[in-house]
Amino acid sequence: MTQTYKDRLAVALDLPDIQQALNLVDRLSGTCQWFKVGMELYYASGNHFVHELRNRGFNVFLDLKLHDIPNTVAAAVRSTTQAGASLLTVHAIGGPAMLAAAAEAATAPDAPKLLAVTVLTSMDANELTAVGVSGTPAHQVLRLAKLAQAAGIDGLVCSSEETAMLRKELGLRATLVVPGIRPAGSAVGDQRRVATAAEAIARGASMLVVGRPITRATDPAAAAQAILDEIAQASPGT
Repeated sequence: MTQTYKDRLAVALDLPDIQQALNLVDRLSGTCQWFKVGMELYYASGNHFVHELRNRGFNVFLDLKLHDIPNTVAAAVRSTTQAGASLLTVHAIGGPAMLAAAAEAATAPDAPKLLAVTVLTSMDANELTAVGVSGTPAHQVLRLAKLAQAAGIDGLVCSSEETAMLRKELGLRATLVVPGIRPAGSAVGDQRRVATAAEAIARGASMLVVGRPITRATDPAAAAQAILDEIAQASPGT
């Protein structure tokens, strides 16, 4: 999936409108190649903003976490293909039929590569217990990861805590995207399972997703470059 260290960072544009998002993109001064567009921004702007990023030469990670009946999710995958995103998320908890339907829809020309979200980094064992899932987050992540892989999904979204386990279980070809990245000593916010960029890369992450440590920095470009430098140092041969 990745060739250089710059391809291993996606900046999360978790902002309410196009203008704020474009202002941030401009402030990043071409530091980054990938941007993640989540539900907040996508619901406000639709495919227009995705097209704008693509026209500027960026890659787009469309993080919609699709979760519905199989037919609806397959239709959504086909619809988002028109946006030009390179990556699209679905929820692994949707089950094997939904995942298989999504994977089939993603075989169309120009369809995005699918990533299955396992357990959100904002959830810990107590949160899982509250929704009726017994066992540790790691156990649930592995269960959902194997389910997604069997259904033909290209990659996974997981926390850094599960990355080494998944890399060992799924092999080198698996695409593992890791959010919840925080510089050492920084506030974790609403995240529960976090790591530094170097820790996540060392554990086998393919790509890191970083939001607030970059988007709320006084100098976003400098903050992004610091994380890219950390990725480069932790990535021999890139």
